Amino acid sequence: MNGAESLVHTLLACGVDTCFANPGTSEMHFVAALDRIPGMRSVLGLFEGVVTGAADGYGRMTGKPAACLLHCGPGLANGLANLHNARRARTPLVAIIGDQATYHRPLDAPLTADTEGWARPVSGFVRTATAAAEVGRCAAAAVQAARAAPGQIASLILPADTAWDEGGIVAAPLPVPPPAAVDPGAVRHAARVLRRGEPAMLLLGGAALLAAPLEDAARIAAASGARLLAQQQNGRVARGRGRVAIGRIPYPLDQALAALAGIRHLILVGATPPVSFFAYPGRPNRLAPPDCEIHVLARPEQDGPAALAALADELGATAAPAAADFPPLSPVRGALTPESGAETILAHLPENAVVIDEAGSFGRGIFAQSHRAAPHDWLQLTGGAIGDGLPMAVGAAIGAPGRRVISLQADGSAMYTLQALWTQARERLDVTTIVFANRRYAILFGELANVGANPGPRALGMMSLDDPDLDWVKLAGGMGVEAAAAEDGARLSDLLAYAETRRGPFLIALSVP
Repeated sequence: MNGAESLVHTLLACGVDTCFANPGTSEMHFVAALDRIPGMRSVLGLFEGVVTGAADGYGRMTGKPAACLLHCGPGLANGLANLHNARRARTPLVAIIGDQATYHRPLDAPLTADTEGWARPVSGFVRTATAAAEVGRCAAAAVQAARAAPGQIASLILPADTAWDEGGIVAAPLPVPPPAAVDPGAVRHAARVLRRGEPAMLLLGGAALLAAPLEDAARIAAASGARLLAQQQNGRVARGRGRVAIGRIPYPLDQALAALAGIRHLILVGATPPVSFFAYPGRPNRLAPPDCEIHVLARPEQDGPAALAALADELGATAAPAAADFPPLSPVRGALTPESGAETILAHLPENAVVIDEAGSFGRGIFAQSHRAAPHDWLQLTGGAIGDGLPMAVGAAIGAPGRRVISLQADGSAMYTLQALWTQARERLDVTTIVFANRRYAILFGELANVGANPGPRALGMMSLDDPDLDWVKLAGGMGVEAAAAEDGARLSDLLAYAETRRGPFLIALSVP
């Protein structure tokens, strides 16, 4: 057995059965091993940013790591942006990065790079195998690290000779410790704070935003009068009718400050102290009021759902109040506005869908209305590195088969990883992509004002995506994805209804003001 074969066998033994790959010469023995050893689903991406983003979406939906295969240091560099997003989402992920053979590296051949150095900022675990006999053991340690709460990226660097040399040894899975238990003292302290009756808020993140822990959070809010809010950026949120309709910290600074105004006690559950997305001249960058006390009920690596259940019991909170009976959503068949577009999209949302949110400026208000839609999961761009939406849809569709994925996608960021459409077509994934085509980086127009810049025609031209316009129907067709254009609510509604009746990917190019 060579090192590459021991790697595949070990990954499978550890429960890693999906690999998103963009291989090169250094990884050929791993690719050959995937062919010889049954059990691993191999998914080709035409760019490393697609590969890493797909592994992100897969990990968010399954709670377990996929492997992603990258070609040497430059291939890792191509995938770093979406590894950054995955790190911010606390996604479990095993990155396998090929490298020069150990004896070739000192010769400084063209692809030689500081692969470990590039991997470290996005990884919780980095290891380079130095011999074929080590590969299996290193792989088992990488999977263990990736699955450690709350989830992290484990990067395993595989020099070519460690893959092709004989002497590979399959390693047994290593035990994965459960999330760290919450200190009972922190639960009692949070209960004392809430009993004071002063304005308080529970700020939730991570696993606390799944359906069952949200019910416990609602019990706490009903018993104490505390408010509930989610972090601004979240890996996954349970949404829709019958679920707790939690809001999240808004992106615009003034709205974010208003959301926390008057709060005297902020209790963090799997969340971190909230800060503004960017710094702005003369504006605050910490969102909690200056006189607000911040209390930690559960750190991100601790068991946030168990902490919420314990706090609800400590307060003697009864069952959560019944979910509000929101009026049903209906498609709006007139002119498109952000509000009418949101209503129409959400009215057509299939039961148990997975929504991928990289909607940008036009679609920013869709989340706020999504509690009125059919039950679904909401996956969001977490690290601010645009270009994660289309790849995440690939991974989510593979990780949650049988569930329709609805990808809300701004046009500018879609161009970063357009190749993901090809993978959707190749794998015949049930993904409906809605591209909001306003033909500009619209969010930057607001940022110009926020930072006090004074742009002229040349600067404004740097934020325009017209001349020529991007033809999304043709772009999608060139990737093998059926597509059609819509310019009003009626056409959008008809295309959404059509997409629900078919299998495989479909793209709607939505022309928006």
